[in-house]
Amino acid sequence: MVVDRPHSVAQMFAARVAETPAREAYRYPVPVDEHAADGAPGAEQWRSMSWGQAAERVYAIAAGMMALGVRPEERVAVSCSTRIEWILADLGIMCAGAAVTAVYPSTNADETAYILEDSGSRGAVVEDAKQLRKVLGECGQLPELAFLVTVDGSKPEQPHPGVEVLSLTELEERGAAYLKEHPDAVAGAIAAIDRDQLATLIYTSGTTGRPKGVRLAHDCWSYQATAQASGGLLTPDDVQYLWLPLSHVFGKTLTSGQIRLGSVTAVDGRVDRIIHNLPVVNPTYMAAAPRVFEKVYNGIAAKARAEGGAKYKIFLWAAKVARDYARTGQESLVATGVRKIPLGLRAQHAIADKLVYAKIRAAFGGRMRACVSGSAALAPEIGFFFSGAGVHILEGYGMTESSAGSTVNPGEDYRVGTVGTPLPGSEVRIAEDGEILLRSPGVMRGYHNQPEKTAEVLESDGWFHTGDIGEIDKDGFVRITDRKKDMFKTSGGKYVAPSEVEGRFKAVCPFVSNILVIGASRNFCTALITLDEPAIMQWAASHGQGGRSYAEVCASAEVHELVDGFVQRLNGDLQRWQTIKKFTVLPRDLDIEHGELTPSLKVKRPVVERENAAAIEKMYAGTVEA
Repeated sequence: MVVDRPHSVAQMFAARVAETPAREAYRYPVPVDEHAADGAPGAEQWRSMSWGQAAERVYAIAAGMMALGVRPEERVAVSCSTRIEWILADLGIMCAGAAVTAVYPSTNADETAYILEDSGSRGAVVEDAKQLRKVLGECGQLPELAFLVTVDGSKPEQPHPGVEVLSLTELEERGAAYLKEHPDAVAGAIAAIDRDQLATLIYTSGTTGRPKGVRLAHDCWSYQATAQASGGLLTPDDVQYLWLPLSHVFGKTLTSGQIRLGSVTAVDGRVDRIIHNLPVVNPTYMAAAPRVFEKVYNGIAAKARAEGGAKYKIFLWAAKVARDYARTGQESLVATGVRKIPLGLRAQHAIADKLVYAKIRAAFGGRMRACVSGSAALAPEIGFFFSGAGVHILEGYGMTESSAGSTVNPGEDYRVGTVGTPLPGSEVRIAEDGEILLRSPGVMRGYHNQPEKTAEVLESDGWFHTGDIGEIDKDGFVRITDRKKDMFKTSGGKYVAPSEVEGRFKAVCPFVSNILVIGASRNFCTALITLDEPAIMQWAASHGQGGRSYAEVCASAEVHELVDGFVQRLNGDLQRWQTIKKFTVLPRDLDIEHGELTPSLKVKRPVVERENAAAIEKMYAGTVEA
């Protein structure tokens, strides 16, 4: 059991500030003044913030919330992209004793209004004018909403009676004035926070229906922070690159662990800046969803293919060596407890390292000790490739309802294809039907305003039903095989785990973006496939299709033939009933805007299947269903 953990995130933050006030806490990008001698329009530089400097702003925000009348456990929403102000607002709200309602900035107006109303949020911190307009437009449905704080200082074109709008700067100024009159207010609020007091409401993005508000207490985050620190995976000297959405549990838990350790976090949520930022920040670790590693792999493969000739052959050879090297080492580790690599393979690996792998590591900043992958399954072939190249991707597992981390691969002894072993203080067991059950201090206190939904998944003794199917090996490593609700049975009575097939296809096809395997109550499996636009357009330009649009390329006979080749490679490694008999390449990729992906990039299967029902039925046209 994890002991000696603080009562609250606020207490943990205050202790960190007291212990290392001058130590660097955060780095964040700021625009360079275009009129400066060394500046240019669009240029940026990274600025540093110490723990003491962070505390000054956090406590001012906390006092500002108190001045606005926010009381303990009342909710204040944050709708903002990942940036330093998100972290400061989050900590400020919690240090006031209030709770944060996390809202994705990409959430549409209707669902944003639902979340604010269901949570009973008294106010909201929003990023810019776009977020401000979205919330103000729904104010009629939100009688409890009393104030809005804008990060960039935006103000409404017209006043809204009953809703005060102020900038973050103005909030901090109000807080500073409040502290002059009540100097012990924030310290008193922090001291009064109870371990089981609500800290965060995160609404599950879900694949069907309205999202459910997951109630996460201060102890959930305190446990996560302590477990991360005691596990030995991270150290106080680490530099984390944080780009994940902080409205998602995966990103949020990383901020808690960093506070406990006192390490540095470089914050920038702009996905299009990741490749540029990594060599600048030189991080030692980073967390990401599998889709990011898949895109990096596809980009590396596409670049090598474009160079053609000998360079492409060298890449293909090096990729095979990387996988063989990593797989052989892992198999010997499992069997004997020691990684043993044959001399010949070690020699090939050394050559490939100089030619290929060193460049890959440099692209990650050159100091990356480990990457943590979560939120969905990473295709093992992708994992083995990066492992062999010296970029160690440690898969972990958890849910919003378990405040993220429940298991993670243990450093150098990680095993590709598993999600590791339980964090200290977490328990994992497999139910009779194969479902994974979790129990730990990180498990939610229930769904907000939904006791009946809580009772469906949370047992009285604390075991949480995940809805995932998996197994635990003799060494305690957990492997996820599929979502319980996603597994299906063909009309021939055979069970298919679609994510397993989908993961294998992502490993063999460097052009794929998303794939959905279909086949429930059908007599064979089919698939809906979308292609990675940069990769396939680069291929198209070199295969006589220059000038065509992405949709035209996806619809071409040449691309169908290309993808079919990869499908046949996939089928060669599958059981007969798992094989993909027919497939459709969709004219555009799945995205959040069309409601096909959750903000954490999980595919909403029912939505995709419903939108493409005609294409699915066409693949089964003329067949006889059993």
